[in-house]
Amino acid sequence: MAAPRKYSDELRERATRMAVEARKDPAARTGAVKRIADQLDVHPEALRTWVKRAETDEGIVAGTTSTDAARLAELEREVKELRRANAILKSAAKFLRGGAGPPTALKVAYIDQHKEEFGVQPICDVLTGTDAEIAPSTYYAATSRPPSARSLRDAQLTDEIRVIHAANYGVYGARKIHAALRRAGRKVARCTVERLMRAAGLRGVSRAKSPRTTRPAPETARPADLVKRQFTAQTPNQLWVADITYISTFSGWVYAAFVIDVYSRMVVGWQVATSLYTELALDALDMALWRRRRDGADLSGLVHHSDRGVQYRAIRYTERLDEAAAVASVGSRGDSYDNALAEAFNSLFKAELIRNKGPWTGINDVEIAVAEYIDWFNRRRLHGELGHTPPFEYESLHAATPTPELALKTS
Repeated sequence: MAAPRKYSDELRERATRMAVEARKDPAARTGAVKRIADQLDVHPEALRTWVKRAETDEGIVAGTTSTDAARLAELEREVKELRRANAILKSAAKFLRGGAGPPTALKVAYIDQHKEEFGVQPICDVLTGTDAEIAPSTYYAATSRPPSARSLRDAQLTDEIRVIHAANYGVYGARKIHAALRRAGRKVARCTVERLMRAAGLRGVSRAKSPRTTRPAPETARPADLVKRQFTAQTPNQLWVADITYISTFSGWVYAAFVIDVYSRMVVGWQVATSLYTELALDALDMALWRRRRDGADLSGLVHHSDRGVQYRAIRYTERLDEAAAVASVGSRGDSYDNALAEAFNSLFKAELIRNKGPWTGINDVEIAVAEYIDWFNRRRLHGELGHTPPFEYESLHAATPTPELALKTS
């Protein structure tokens, strides 16, 4: 039962009318409010407020009338509701993309996240008519029942996806996350991985093209293009590609040179420096030669492919290739497609490490990060061109598989 008002409507109207009429008479104007308030047993300040409102409505004194005040209050209420609705729609934008609406579990989770700010009923009202529509009764029913077996499985799988995503520089998309789960023995559909990653806000990195960093050498006699854009190899150490990319740091530019084995996509040599001199590319080549020779590889006949940068056509570089009995191959001028595999690795390197983990202070932190990245790339990163197998594992499988010649000798 509502509490009774202190003054009845009839008393308020009568007191106001008497006071307004009394104030119109100059002789009775002084003290009219106090006098009438005492006569009717009304508090003087309450009567003074009523009189002021009545005189404003009648235009006797300047001010906002009751009608205008009510209209302003209504407008303010509508503006507040519109702002709240816009805030709800903005926060729910990831759901409102047309097509099939999100599952109920996601809509319930969204309401749980925002109900303290907006309230359950307003959220449901705003989402009515959209693909994320949900009734308040549906929400309360979902929150009161125990979690389903599917929701429990989704929660567990989402935790596994988060671990894999974080352990791989946060660069894996649904395709590689799905491959990693399958390698770990988890039977799960790729569409399920996509759904859970989307719900968890996880995504892979996107690559962007980078400008060239090597300067073409003058037009002199140069090696032929032995690759012809056919970046394939049947065995390790059959074809290497090399290129240089750049990294912006607070201390200035840092440059990174890489040598990649086309067969396994393994980075066999790398180096970073603050200049683009020949030593940068030469150090990366020396690392590649040392690593392969340490493993007992025969590098005679190896094709080393690069662009026409001065670093790769320097005399010392070509002499080092000759010492290893390797053959130099050079693409055409100003054509990144002629060294596409190396360019693709540079794009991947910039997306997965440089832009993903930057900004960078200088060459010291870049060098440490590159060393860790190359170790991960070679030994743990799943490569789509290799059947979602890391390069090191791919080469190990090749070494463990007997060649036809060896099989004939042992049979």
